[in-house]
Amino acid sequence: MLDDKYHADRAVGTMQDKKITARNVQVFYGDTHAIKDVNVDIADKTVTAFIGPSGCGKSTFLRCLNRMNDTIDICRVEGDILIDDEDIYDPRVDPVQLRAKVGMVFQKPNPFPKSIYDNVAYGPKIHGLAKTKADLDEIVESSLRKAALWNEAKDRLHQPGTGMSGGQQQRLCIARAIATAPEILLMDEPCSALDPIATAQVEELIDELRQSFSVVIVTHSMQQAARVSQKTAFFHLGNLVEFDDTDKIFTNPQDPRTESYISGRIG
Repeated sequence: MLDDKYHADRAVGTMQDKKITARNVQVFYGDTHAIKDVNVDIADKTVTAFIGPSGCGKSTFLRCLNRMNDTIDICRVEGDILIDDEDIYDPRVDPVQLRAKVGMVFQKPNPFPKSIYDNVAYGPKIHGLAKTKADLDEIVESSLRKAALWNEAKDRLHQPGTGMSGGQQQRLCIARAIATAPEILLMDEPCSALDPIATAQVEELIDELRQSFSVVIVTHSMQQAARVSQKTAFFHLGNLVEFDDTDKIFTNPQDPRTESYISGRIG
């Protein structure tokens, strides 16, 4: 629980163009209280980074935003999470449709055992986004271009996605995630399995993607958070300790726990 109203305001953040609103979010794994009283507003067309020590709850909270925790039997989510002021945990909300609107890229590149083309075309086919083969071709090309992969992939579209390098595979997974025209893109440590060159390419891509999407990234790298994000949320022991502009979090944090983490004393 945050100590006082000042800190609560710091954690929530205020903005006019908010895309995601979370209020009093709690997550339980069985009897374990993994996320405690999280309140935050996440802006549209912005990169928001979640940082904090391992096991602090940042990935668990990220997975609340597209109901991925629904797939874990012992997991229970309480509180309110709204996207464009609509409650995503309303029983009438179809999680499959929600995940078309809220794309996700995971820690390890996980292309389907299909061709590059079919990896990207899979979501649009399922959701009926293309009426003709020409429509589908256009979505695939557009998504690969947005993922900065078209020039490397255009002559091998019908070769397996698994035959690409690690960095290319992760960009393919980003292309697959954005092919359903989502409004939000969640990224759970998307560079942790990549070498420095591939990491730099993905970071550059993240900066471009925020022109079109609200991007939320979990990262174990404070340097990465500082490079790619405009807003940063610091999690510790299941609490959202502080949320503010990234430069403020890294140069003038308000909470001593944030200061301790940034300076390397905890984590």
